[in-house]
Amino acid sequence: MVSIKETNLYPNVIKELNYSFADIYIFKGYVISEIKEGIVFNWDNHAKTVIDDVTKFLNTDGGDLIYISNRINSYSVMAQDWIKFFKNSYKLKGYYVVSDRQTSIMGYMVENLFFKNKMKKFSSIYEAINWLEKGRITEVA
Repeated sequence: MVSIKETNLYPNVIKELNYSFADIYIFKGYVISEIKEGIVFNWDNHAKTVIDDVTKFLNTDGGDLIYISNRINSYSVMAQDWIKFFKNSYKLKGYYVVSDRQTSIMGYMVENLFFKNKMKKFSSIYEAINWLEKGRITEVA
């Protein structure tokens, strides 16, 4: 697994948001997150801040965005906090998880229980971007 900063995708970043808990890369039509090692990512301490900053910068409710979680580090997600995301009227066009770790696969399955839309899992960031660029968005393989 590789950070966006170490790829040929990095020059296409429109805006980079750096927090103590994550680095967020905004591209045209999609956002890539890299949560820091050991974080327990939740709505109140992390997600709300990121979502407010991204939606304000792009002037969107997120309905036109793909969110890609580039899981280069080991961390936890409070899956039930997806309920708070939707209760606050936020949207996503698609949600991709990039990970080659078995523990992330289990987390993906739990998140999928709470996420209202379709999710897609990839083993590399390039695979996810290729899928997105071909216009497949959330189509199941």
